[in-house]
Amino acid sequence: MATPILALTGASNPTIQSLLLTSARRWNHAGRRIVGVVEVPSSDGIGHRLKDLATGAQYAIYQELGSGSEACRLCGSGIIEACESLCRQIAAGCDLVVISKFGKLEAARSGLIAAFSAAIVAEKPIVTAVAPSFVEAWQCFAGPLSSFSAPEEAAIEAWRSMREAKDYKI
Repeated sequence: MATPILALTGASNPTIQSLLLTSARRWNHAGRRIVGVVEVPSSDGIGHRLKDLATGAQYAIYQELGSGSEACRLCGSGIIEACESLCRQIAAGCDLVVISKFGKLEAARSGLIAAFSAAIVAEKPIVTAVAPSFVEAWQCFAGPLSSFSAPEEAAIEAWRSMREAKDYKI
Protein backbone atom coordinates (compact mmCIF):
# COMPACT_ATOMS: atom_id res chain seq x y z
CA MET A 1 0.00 0.00 0.00
CA ALA A 2 1.27 3.46 -0.84
CA THR A 3 1.01 5.35 2.41
CA PRO A 4 0.73 9.15 2.26
CA ILE A 5 4.14 9.56 3.91
CA LEU A 6 7.39 7.83 3.04
CA ALA A 7 10.04 7.95 5.77
CA LEU A 8 13.57 7.12 4.67
CA THR A 9 15.88 5.53 7.20
CA GLY A 10 19.04 3.49 7.19
CA ALA A 11 21.74 5.76 5.75
CA SER A 12 23.72 8.81 6.77
CA ASN A 13 21.99 12.18 6.77
CA PRO A 14 24.12 13.54 3.86
CA THR A 15 23.25 10.48 1.76
CA ILE A 16 19.53 10.85 2.41
CA GLN A 17 19.53 14.63 1.88
CA SER A 18 21.28 14.18 -1.46
CA LEU A 19 18.71 11.58 -2.50
CA LEU A 20 15.83 13.87 -1.48
CA LEU A 21 17.31 16.74 -3.50
CA THR A 22 17.93 14.57 -6.57
CA SER A 23 14.41 13.12 -6.41
CA ALA A 24 12.81 16.56 -6.02
CA ARG A 25 14.72 17.90 -9.02
CA ARG A 26 13.70 14.92 -11.14
CA TRP A 27 10.03 15.34 -10.18
CA ASN A 28 10.17 19.08 -10.90
CA HIS A 29 11.61 18.39 -14.36
CA ALA A 30 8.76 15.94 -14.93
CA GLY A 31 6.26 18.75 -14.32
CA ARG A 32 5.27 18.08 -10.74
CA ARG A 33 5.03 20.95 -8.28
CA ILE A 34 7.38 20.05 -5.44
CA VAL A 35 7.76 22.13 -2.30
CA GLY A 36 10.00 21.43 0.63
CA VAL A 37 13.36 21.87 2.26
CA VAL A 38 16.51 19.76 2.27
CA GLU A 39 19.63 20.11 4.36
CA VAL A 40 22.68 21.26 2.39
CA PRO A 41 26.23 22.12 3.52
CA SER A 42 26.84 25.81 4.21
CA SER A 43 28.94 27.60 1.62
CA ASP A 44 31.57 28.27 4.29
CA GLY A 45 31.83 24.55 5.01
CA ILE A 46 30.75 25.01 8.63
CA GLY A 47 27.41 23.45 9.44
CA HIS A 48 24.37 23.16 7.22
CA ARG A 49 21.45 25.21 5.94
CA LEU A 50 17.92 24.36 4.86
CA LYS A 51 17.44 24.92 1.14
CA ASP A 52 13.94 25.75 -0.09
CA LEU A 53 13.24 23.54 -3.12
CA ALA A 54 10.75 25.96 -4.69
CA THR A 55 12.52 29.29 -4.20
CA GLY A 56 16.17 28.35 -3.68
CA ALA A 57 16.26 30.41 -0.47
CA GLN A 58 18.58 29.10 2.22
CA TYR A 59 17.95 29.29 5.94
CA ALA A 60 20.58 29.11 8.68
CA ILE A 61 19.95 26.18 10.99
CA TYR A 62 23.10 26.32 13.09
CA GLN A 63 24.55 29.14 15.13
CA GLU A 64 28.13 29.64 16.24
CA LEU A 65 28.28 29.56 20.03
CA GLY A 66 32.02 29.73 20.54
CA SER A 67 34.65 27.06 21.03
CA GLY A 68 33.85 26.36 24.69
CA SER A 69 30.10 26.00 24.31
CA GLU A 70 28.44 22.64 24.71
CA ALA A 71 24.91 23.98 24.14
CA CYS A 72 22.74 22.96 21.22
CA ARG A 73 23.85 24.81 18.08
CA LEU A 74 20.49 24.59 16.30
CA CYS A 75 19.26 28.02 15.19
CA GLY A 76 15.56 28.21 15.96
CA SER A 77 14.86 31.39 14.00
CA GLY A 78 16.14 29.99 10.69
CA ILE A 79 14.17 26.79 11.14
CA ILE A 80 11.01 28.72 12.01
CA GLU A 81 11.44 30.96 8.97
CA ALA A 82 11.87 27.92 6.70
CA CYS A 83 8.83 26.25 8.26
CA GLU A 84 6.63 29.32 7.80
CA SER A 85 7.64 29.61 4.15
CA LEU A 86 6.97 25.93 3.57
CA CYS A 87 3.53 26.15 5.21
CA ARG A 88 2.61 29.03 2.87
CA GLN A 89 3.78 27.02 -0.16
CA ILE A 90 1.75 23.98 0.90
CA ALA A 91 -1.34 26.18 1.31
CA ALA A 92 -0.77 27.64 -2.18
CA GLY A 93 -0.85 24.14 -3.67
CA CYS A 94 1.64 21.46 -4.61
CA ASP A 95 1.86 17.86 -5.73
CA LEU A 96 4.34 16.56 -3.16
CA VAL A 97 6.17 17.82 -0.06
CA VAL A 98 9.80 17.00 0.76
CA ILE A 99 10.80 17.71 4.36
CA SER A 100 14.45 17.23 5.27
CA LYS A 101 13.89 15.17 8.37
CA PHE A 102 11.92 14.45 11.49
CA GLY A 103 14.52 14.94 14.19
CA LYS A 104 15.15 16.27 17.67
CA LEU A 105 13.06 19.42 17.33
CA GLU A 106 10.16 17.72 15.58
CA ALA A 107 10.07 14.95 18.19
CA ALA A 108 9.56 17.76 20.73
CA ARG A 109 6.77 19.18 18.49
CA SER A 110 8.88 22.11 17.30
CA GLY A 111 11.12 22.71 14.29
CA LEU A 112 9.38 21.76 11.04
CA ILE A 113 6.44 20.01 12.74
CA ALA A 114 3.95 22.65 11.53
CA ALA A 115 4.98 21.91 7.92
CA PHE A 116 4.40 18.18 8.45
CA SER A 117 0.97 18.99 9.91
CA ALA A 118 0.11 21.43 7.10
CA ALA A 119 0.91 18.81 4.46
CA ILE A 120 -1.17 16.17 6.25
CA VAL A 121 -4.15 18.55 6.59
CA ALA A 122 -3.82 19.52 2.90
CA GLU A 123 -3.69 15.80 2.00
CA LYS A 124 -0.32 16.12 0.28
CA PRO A 125 2.13 13.23 0.14
CA ILE A 126 5.35 13.69 2.09
CA VAL A 127 8.84 12.25 1.69
CA THR A 128 11.13 12.72 4.68
CA ALA A 129 13.94 11.13 6.67
CA VAL A 130 13.81 9.71 10.19
CA ALA A 131 16.94 8.84 12.15
CA PRO A 132 16.79 5.56 14.09
CA SER A 133 16.83 7.44 17.40
CA PHE A 134 13.56 9.19 16.50
CA VAL A 135 11.60 6.27 15.02
CA GLU A 136 9.43 5.85 18.11
CA ALA A 137 8.54 9.56 18.23
CA TRP A 138 7.86 9.46 14.48
CA GLN A 139 5.51 6.51 14.84
CA CYS A 140 3.63 8.35 17.60
CA PHE A 141 3.29 11.36 15.29
CA ALA A 142 2.58 9.76 11.91
CA GLY A 143 1.16 6.38 12.89
CA PRO A 144 -0.42 4.45 10.01
CA LEU A 145 0.02 7.36 7.59
CA SER A 146 3.69 6.47 7.18
CA SER A 147 5.77 3.63 5.88
CA PHE A 148 9.54 3.19 6.10
CA SER A 149 11.88 2.62 3.21
CA ALA A 150 15.58 2.26 2.64
CA PRO A 151 16.93 5.43 1.02
CA GLU A 152 17.02 4.06 -2.51
CA GLU A 153 15.91 5.84 -5.66
CA ALA A 154 13.99 2.79 -6.91
CA ALA A 155 12.01 2.51 -3.66
CA ILE A 156 11.11 6.20 -3.69
CA GLU A 157 10.01 6.04 -7.33
CA ALA A 158 7.92 2.92 -6.69
CA TRP A 159 6.16 4.70 -3.79
CA ARG A 160 5.56 7.85 -5.88
CA SER A 161 4.28 5.88 -8.88
CA MET A 162 1.91 3.83 -6.75
CA ARG A 163 0.56 6.99 -5.14
CA GLU A 164 0.00 8.68 -8.50
CA ALA A 165 -1.67 5.59 -9.95
CA LYS A 166 -4.15 5.41 -7.08
CA ASP A 167 -4.41 9.19 -6.49
CA TYR A 168 -4.19 8.29 -2.80
CA LYS A 169 -5.32 10.97 -0.37
CA ILE A 170 -4.41 11.22 3.29
